[in-house]
Amino acid sequence: MTDAERISYSKDVPVAAEADVLVVGGGPAGIAAAVAAGRNGAKTVLVERFGFLGGNATAGLVGPFMTSYSQDGKIQLIKGVFEELVERAEALGGAIHPRSVEGGSEYAGFITYGHHRVTPFDPEYVKLVAAEMCLEAGVDLRLHTFVVDTLVEDPSASSGQASAVAGVLVASKSGLEAIRAKVTVDCSADADIAVRAGVPYHQGRAEDGLTQPMTLFFRVGNVDDEKVIAYVNEKNEYRPFQSLVMAARERGEFPIPREAIGVYRTPHPGIWRVNTTRLHQLDGTDVKDLTKAEIEGRRQVMFLMKFFREQCPGFENAMLLDTAAMIGVRETRRIVGEYTLTADDLATGREFDDVIALCGYPIDIHSPTGSGGTMNKEAFTCANVYQIPYGCLVPTEADRLLVAGRCVSASHEALGAIRVMPPAFAMGQAAGTAAALAVAEGVEPRNVPVPWLQETMVRQGAYLGDTVNQKIRERSAASGGASGNA
Repeated sequence: MTDAERISYSKDVPVAAEADVLVVGGGPAGIAAAVAAGRNGAKTVLVERFGFLGGNATAGLVGPFMTSYSQDGKIQLIKGVFEELVERAEALGGAIHPRSVEGGSEYAGFITYGHHRVTPFDPEYVKLVAAEMCLEAGVDLRLHTFVVDTLVEDPSASSGQASAVAGVLVASKSGLEAIRAKVTVDCSADADIAVRAGVPYHQGRAEDGLTQPMTLFFRVGNVDDEKVIAYVNEKNEYRPFQSLVMAARERGEFPIPREAIGVYRTPHPGIWRVNTTRLHQLDGTDVKDLTKAEIEGRRQVMFLMKFFREQCPGFENAMLLDTAAMIGVRETRRIVGEYTLTADDLATGREFDDVIALCGYPIDIHSPTGSGGTMNKEAFTCANVYQIPYGCLVPTEADRLLVAGRCVSASHEALGAIRVMPPAFAMGQAAGTAAALAVAEGVEPRNVPVPWLQETMVRQGAYLGDTVNQKIRERSAASGGASGNA
């Protein structure tokens, strides 16, 4: 971007809230962070730009939740806040628990690799359940609120300490306001708070900085479910409707850079999600690129609706129900944290003393320039179970700040695995718990005792593996059954 004319603007603004823990962003990471912080006794404020929670799960219409299990589908790895949200949505008729969903089924988009035990859900149910879980945890919800800037307290030049995040400046119908906090958790997905506090970051792949493409999800109704299932199973192609797409591309009649159609059956008869639009070489942190993506994405949706009706068995009478309220962004900034997760960590299943999440989703990188991707065993090897350490959530150059979601400290390749929603829930629960413990102990988030963090998470439903469970049992036995920071 060229240098633009600048103006100076100054205004006194009221302090709208004082929080122990401030969570910015109400997507999967933010929901879990806010619920965890509130349940651990912190006075918690959650700021969200939309009028509802859920982020990509609701405003983005992204679904199903990718696997919360090991890659082979045998061990549930991500529980805690995520599991509670799924069970509550299921009880209302708005989700199917992943234990009931097989890889290769219509609910998994007919994909087997990496798709064992996905979670179909209705976004409307997630909106309500997420809000109720936050309110029950005592969270002060601030919807329709957009963050304008990060409030930073600079240390003295002689102290050698990092800058400290003191809260944020927000804009809403109430005007410009400040929210101050003892600890802030950046769940903005784009590291907006961290970057505005001066935290260094990376963006895109190492060789050229290009990020994964964006996708506008949409839903269609009036689909003949059984006809779709019968056709796809009969063809037994690598991806649904692949031969139809490739034939149309050869005729010059399929302009979208895709090799097949991504469709996922929802919990409701005749309604399917579509993950097929693709917008290349656009920056998810640039408003002009986001605008372009929204418009071009909807053009692609209209093309696909015509293609569905004319070419795809079972979709002859399909009708467009809705498009996502926002373009789906797979990748933007990744902070520089105390530890950077790598593809080798995932391939070897490396164990970390500060593990805060176990995951099984493989490395899934949509090509930044072409029609393909890398979600296959030949492109990258992933262990059946791999770990995310706490250090990925801790920025190197800012205090009183944690980060959770797809902007944590990871390589471009590792992010391809942990960017999906169940790991975001797991990282959010860890960050929210750590933030509350930091406030309770009066320490920096980077100095929260990891064993205490792990024990608190496990006690509140998270699963961190047998090694951590054994250490917790040993500490409990050594202390006569007491738990806590000691």
